[in-house]
Amino acid sequence: QVQLVESGGGLVQAGGSLRLSCAASGSIFSITVMGWYRQASGKQRELVAAITRGGTTNYADSVTGRFTISSYKNNTKNTVYLQMNSLKPEDTAVYYCNAQKFSTNYWGQGTQVTVSS
Repeated sequence: QVQLVESGGGLVQAGGSLRLSCAASGSIFSITVMGWYRQASGKQRELVAAITRGGTTNYADSVTGRFTISSYKNNTKNTVYLQMNSLKPEDTAVYYCNAQKFSTNYWGQGTQVTVSS
């Protein structure tokens, strides 16, 4: 099992920045990809950014150039960060951390990001 604990959401004005963190613990050795998804009210959950075990990153077109995903690993914990700059009201959503291990997806509890105009 993999446990994911998120932090860093909140309320920010348009143009501002936030950094989300997600700490993965438990059976982390076979995690192949970690990433962030978001779900705005009334919309489907969508991929925001992901990073592979080898460090390859992938971003949604809507956040490219504004968001940066990175990770830190040690023997007991993987932590993935999402630095969000130049935030827009349309970035408002619940952001979920995701970890993929073989064919299983693990999800965090979600953290609210609200961008005011």
